[in-house]
Amino acid sequence: MSDWEADDDETQRVIKAEKREWKPVQSWKNSRFERKEGWGPPKPHGRGERVELQWQPSWQSSSDGANRAGSRFGERSKSQSTAALTFTIENSAIGRVIGRGGMKIRELQETTGTRIKVNRGEYQGEVQIYGRGDAQQKAKELIDELLSENSEDGSRYRRGSRDTCNSGRKELCWSKAAVQSTEVSAAPPIDWVSLRENRHRYEAMKWENLPPVKKEFYIEAESVTNLTAEEVEKWRKENNNIYVDDLKDGEKRPIPNPVRTFEEAFHHYPEIMENILQVGFQKPTPIQSQAWPVALKGIDLIAIAQTGTGKTLVYLLPGFIHMDQQPVSRKKRDGPGMLVLTPTRELALQIEAECAKYTYKGFTSICIYGGGDRKSQINMVTQGVDIIIATPGRLNDLQMNAYINLKSITYLVLDEADRMLDMGFEPQIMKIILDIRPDRQTIMTSATWPAGVRRLAKSYLKDPMMVYVGTLDLAAVNSVEQAVLIVQEEEKKDYVFDFIQKMGPEDKVLIFVGKKLVADDLSSDLCLHGIPVQSLHGDRDQCDREQALDDFKKGRVRILVATDLASRGLDVHDITHVFNYDFPRNLEEYVHRVGRTGRAGRSGASLTLVTRQEWKIASELVHILERANQAVPEELVLMAERYEKHQHEKELLGGSSRGAGGRRGREKQRANSSWKL
Repeated sequence: MSDWEADDDETQRVIKAEKREWKPVQSWKNSRFERKEGWGPPKPHGRGERVELQWQPSWQSSSDGANRAGSRFGERSKSQSTAALTFTIENSAIGRVIGRGGMKIRELQETTGTRIKVNRGEYQGEVQIYGRGDAQQKAKELIDELLSENSEDGSRYRRGSRDTCNSGRKELCWSKAAVQSTEVSAAPPIDWVSLRENRHRYEAMKWENLPPVKKEFYIEAESVTNLTAEEVEKWRKENNNIYVDDLKDGEKRPIPNPVRTFEEAFHHYPEIMENILQVGFQKPTPIQSQAWPVALKGIDLIAIAQTGTGKTLVYLLPGFIHMDQQPVSRKKRDGPGMLVLTPTRELALQIEAECAKYTYKGFTSICIYGGGDRKSQINMVTQGVDIIIATPGRLNDLQMNAYINLKSITYLVLDEADRMLDMGFEPQIMKIILDIRPDRQTIMTSATWPAGVRRLAKSYLKDPMMVYVGTLDLAAVNSVEQAVLIVQEEEKKDYVFDFIQKMGPEDKVLIFVGKKLVADDLSSDLCLHGIPVQSLHGDRDQCDREQALDDFKKGRVRILVATDLASRGLDVHDITHVFNYDFPRNLEEYVHRVGRTGRAGRSGASLTLVTRQEWKIASELVHILERANQAVPEELVLMAERYEKHQHEKELLGGSSRGAGGRRGREKQRANSSWKL
């Protein structure tokens, strides 16, 4: 018979005799002698009766009755505890006793049934062990074994202590309630001054064992070398005013001449030429002509051009050559060689599709993005790839969990950098770049040149050259006819339905809205009227987003309602119209939206609805229309003038009110001061 199967009379006798030794703490219920976590004698009760009694031993009493009760129910008595066992250890060993997050010291306490306190001294730490004499000795032996120089003994202790704790969990579970919080001293403060002073030495140690990297592969064609300065200037001016600027401090480098044909750029790389001929391109775009020589020379590059001007190939083809010509072969390289960071999933998938067109040297690529199958992405990365195309969020996730090695990256691309900053990806980008070798080659592309992109370029590019086409000011593509209508908010749907009814059989329209809810609402209204339509926004599942984009590209639907998710990188060549149902948050997004049509030499048209509540953007919109040689509505000009007048009056009124408020504040302050005196 076990201790808990005692007869009712005997149990009642012990409880009554020793009830002064117990006080309520634990719950007993259901079965006749059912025991919950904790310890103490159960009270018998009748069948079906629910009784909850709580018990706890009284440590202050040391009577024979208490000892009898403790031995009766197989429990330990605190009356047997002795004085603390005290000994010293080195300060450097305190962390090993405490463990990470106090895990090791809690394990020691649970295993031995003692309470351990550690105090840090000036040179040595003091360990105090409270409990019974044999338990104290056991705890000290385990600590001595833990601190032993024999690592094999230490690992054996760690294995044995876990087994002991698991095997004796039922017997020792009472100690969890009895053990008090461990008192440990705080860790020594971090010496930030020393870390900053030795930062360069630590960085050198981090990158000292990496293989060398080669970056210059450009062999200038004779026809390019023979171009005179006048011929180069004329050619750049005729091709949308190409400008090149060397951003290196100090002595400037010679700017390479542009290449006018694919042969002049890649005549030494026949496999690249074969791929270009298979795709069917006729000649390089202006940004490609001037950017390729810079990238092939191994110089960091900032490429700024309007949407739809071929910026993807600006970095993709030189990247293939860069990876193939490295001193370390692909088989010996511990990780990918090229990384392309993009802001959205759609753009990442599009770059991967573009990359797949060029089967150069059998390079393999993977697209990593949030919303995709994380497990399959991890499996593909760990198996080995050459090119990673990723959104910053998901890549940072895999990086922080050590699924991917970024130290092997020698060619980094920040595509659509302005959009990544708008979406708040700068912290993830910073963490990613910390693990990429500093002597890499970096390419940055953007359609605009705001202050945030300039800051990013200054931080992560080393002595770059900037190639930009047209102007650094905001300007929409000249191949798109832009129209602006001033309307009321409630009139917008009528304009949409009227526009759709007038669409031709070959027309394809991308309707931009400002909110996800509006996208669902508008697409639902169109469907209810029997109009085939798809919607694209961030709240849709990834499979639905891919299906919507595929239906639109292949012409199964000719209308796509989308948020600004589709304003960057969406490459659908046969979009004839862009309809701005809601005006975007800023003028940069307007330029990108308009750039979804009129791509690859085609013409297009955009229609933008502007309400009177959006009059603050009127002035900038007028400038964009004027720079693109578009008709400017008179009502838009009047709206811009009214807003400027309103702002001027507001500044005058605000200045006077601030002055009056300042005087009132100073008078009140003087009054309070005099009152306190």
